[in-house]
Amino acid sequence: MHQGAGSHRPRRLQNRIAIVAAGKIKLRHQIMRGLTMGAIPGIEFNTFSIIARCSRTGMLGIAITTSDITVGSRCPFVAPSVGAITTQASTDPSLGPFALRLLGLGYSASGALQQLEASDPNIERRQLGVVDRNGNAAARTGSMNNPWAGHVIGQDYVAMGNGLVGEGVVQAMALVFLEAPQLDLEERLTQALEAGQQAGGEAQDSTPHHSAALLVYGSDSFSRVDLRVDEHPAPVTELRRLLDIFAPKIDYFALRARDPEAAQAAKDAAI
Repeated sequence: MHQGAGSHRPRRLQNRIAIVAAGKIKLRHQIMRGLTMGAIPGIEFNTFSIIARCSRTGMLGIAITTSDITVGSRCPFVAPSVGAITTQASTDPSLGPFALRLLGLGYSASGALQQLEASDPNIERRQLGVVDRNGNAAARTGSMNNPWAGHVIGQDYVAMGNGLVGEGVVQAMALVFLEAPQLDLEERLTQALEAGQQAGGEAQDSTPHHSAALLVYGSDSFSRVDLRVDEHPAPVTELRRLLDIFAPKIDYFALRARDPEAAQAAKDAAI
């Protein structure tokens, strides 16, 4: 009896292995199909952002938040004295560096966007916003973005989003950005993102995870501000907290790169 029961164990184990393997194959097919369609089945990534240039200083920057992790590593791209682009919805991070190369070659924001459109077979799943060194702005919201999806454009800025409660989100971002041109760009961008959140933000929490990022360049080759909230239940609030801590240090860090002795003297004098 004992030997007979044992003889069935390998067969039962093989059956279980086969079931698990079949499940893994099915899951892999679902994921690959989801990636092909632009999202994993049942998960939709909703995003809003503002891309802008400061007309006083020439600084370029982006503030963005989304319903997935690490948005700062995938969506915003800025090159000093060249331009800024955000690629979102079904994000293709390769479009960011491509657009910056085009802008660096002298393409306008609209010209660079036209090249992206012509080169991308999945353009209807993308949402793209571009601002060039002269403050010209262009944007494209693909027809397959999650509703509500759209953008508003003005001199020096693009406010855009997908999977939002409505157009009021991007309108609020644009309005707040324009209200205080005397502020530093990082502050204007963060206030705009906060306004979008207060206007309703995303239509629904499409994943349990959320992130936000703030990226600003001046004339230096390194970023003036590069703050990332890679995963947080309230990423815009956390981004604000980080900026409030970092803002008093911005000029010090820039001076330390150019003149460490002067930076140390300034630090000692402040103590």
